[in-house]
Amino acid sequence: MIIAVTSTPSTTDLTADVSSWWDNPATRDWLIDKPVSIAVTILVALIGHWLLRKLINRAVARGVKSPMAPPKLIKPPFSRAQDTPPEIPEEARIMRRSREKRRQSRIRTLGAVGRSAAAIFVWTWAVLAVLTTLGVNVAPLIASAGVAGVALGFGAQSLVKDFLSGIFMLVEDQYGVGDTIDVGEGIIGEVEDISLRVTTLRDIDGTLWYIRNGEILRVGNLSGDFSIVRVQIPVGLSNDTEKAWSVIETSLREAVRQPEVRDYVLGDPEVKGITDFQPDYLSFRVVIKTLPGYQAKIQRHVYARIMADMQREGVTTPYPNGIGGLRTGFHDGKSTDGA
Repeated sequence: MIIAVTSTPSTTDLTADVSSWWDNPATRDWLIDKPVSIAVTILVALIGHWLLRKLINRAVARGVKSPMAPPKLIKPPFSRAQDTPPEIPEEARIMRRSREKRRQSRIRTLGAVGRSAAAIFVWTWAVLAVLTTLGVNVAPLIASAGVAGVALGFGAQSLVKDFLSGIFMLVEDQYGVGDTIDVGEGIIGEVEDISLRVTTLRDIDGTLWYIRNGEILRVGNLSGDFSIVRVQIPVGLSNDTEKAWSVIETSLREAVRQPEVRDYVLGDPEVKGITDFQPDYLSFRVVIKTLPGYQAKIQRHVYARIMADMQREGVTTPYPNGIGGLRTGFHDGKSTDGA
């Protein structure tokens, strides 16, 4: 009779196997070195991202709160040191308040772009570092990314163009949120949002336009340092030109002193004189320097005030088929000279 005897591993053999497995460099590499290295990489990325965001936010806050130098409207021919700083003109103070909002908006927009760029940079580095720690050769990935980037650049040229145009627009401060701009093709409106790809503006009818930055070939900013209001006042030929000029000038100066518009007017308005001469009327041009964005408000106010003063002083406007507001020799459509 044969009895089979099976041997079981002893405790000593198990301990030796575990020790041998633990002493294997590959085991320590995968269980200790690489996890610790990955954890350190992620921790550094988190700290770096937090630090960069904090620095950018602090820079944005400092830029927003820092005072802006007043615009130099009139530069003296000879400057010399003074014991006391010169008094800032009222016109410069008004313009400074107008430009401050736009400057703050631009700083906040640049801060948002900077935070996005910092996040992309930090976490791209973190992913590449983790892959390198895991033994993945990132050189082919980087090369493939370069090739893919070139292919994407050729296949999405308009997208790249939009981003580049948006970057240059922000750097050059062409316009900002709150500005009224003209992008051509009759599209004029107030900028509501800006990104690196799209500019969003709302026109006077309330239509919201989404315009790719790369499609903006030229832009007119109506919200610069100041704006000019040009008003044409037609006067019938039957009026005394000197009297009409005096009435318009007096009315204009009184109009811009009214409380509802005086805070938006820069300097003194000016009557340029007669700029158009037609068979049945002549036209006076009025020029007013204003804060940006208030042209229409001041134009409506001035038109109403000048028209009321002209009617009170007897200065007539042109009539479609005559030389004045009331044709000479006619009354109620009937001739008064016996014709």
